[in-house]
Amino acid sequence: MSFKELFNKDGLKSIFFILIGTLMSALGINMFLVHAKLLSGGVSGIALIIQYFTRFPAGYTIFILNIPLLILSYKKVNLRFTVFTIIGTISLSFFLVLTYSLKNLLSIDDPLLLSLYGGVLNGLGMGIVFSNHGSTGGLDIISVIVKKKYDNFEIGRISFTVNSIIVALGAVFFGLTSALYTLVSMYITSYMVDKTIKGFNRQKMVLIVTDKVEEVSKEIMTTLHRGVTLLHGEGAYTGVSKKVLYSIVSLTQLPQLKLIVHQTDPNAFLSILDVSEVHGKGFVRELF
Repeated sequence: MSFKELFNKDGLKSIFFILIGTLMSALGINMFLVHAKLLSGGVSGIALIIQYFTRFPAGYTIFILNIPLLILSYKKVNLRFTVFTIIGTISLSFFLVLTYSLKNLLSIDDPLLLSLYGGVLNGLGMGIVFSNHGSTGGLDIISVIVKKKYDNFEIGRISFTVNSIIVALGAVFFGLTSALYTLVSMYITSYMVDKTIKGFNRQKMVLIVTDKVEEVSKEIMTTLHRGVTLLHGEGAYTGVSKKVLYSIVSLTQLPQLKLIVHQTDPNAFLSILDVSEVHGKGFVRELF
């Protein structure tokens, strides 16, 4: 992939959201985690430990620690990942320095609240970055390189090991209470990253086996305004050919769909599955 392709309309859109995401993460770290003297995961956690002891801003430390990793990424990983990681790393470092003075902005002294909201904001920001093919360096670079060389290696091991060391150091230097609140923040951050990447707008996939295919599908299309796809199936025991209705509905439409199926064919078989992300006509497109 060339630089021209990286900086086309889609590329610039991704860069914009990477900047938004790193700003949110920086605010989450400085306004909440630093205010409670908690840590975060990965390289930023190491940088925060250094900041607490030396008052050297974590933004500078993150940038310095990532320089050799970015060089390694340029040599070992693809251009797109490296460029977007450079942008993510520099912007996170810049915003951490820029918002450094906000660590004393809040008058809240409840470490639980600070760990929760810090984790939410940090995780949401990181999720936006990852959703736009970006990264903030550190463990992400190491994970990609190791995964590329050792295909069977579980990337989660690296993150788990480093974060365990960070929590242990937090317990030693800042006390067990601080370490436990850090674990809460890390969990919330991880949860928010996952939710942001997969999407908050959860949908339901429905499979319907019925003898009244036309009636049920017509009711779904006219009442719920949702599309229906007919799949061809066959009963394993009876050997009878069946048409299976496949449709995606929102969570709020699910009760009405169940009522439609029950009223049209009380003997219908209905299977409902969670769907984390849906793209296509009739569904709201995610912002990022």
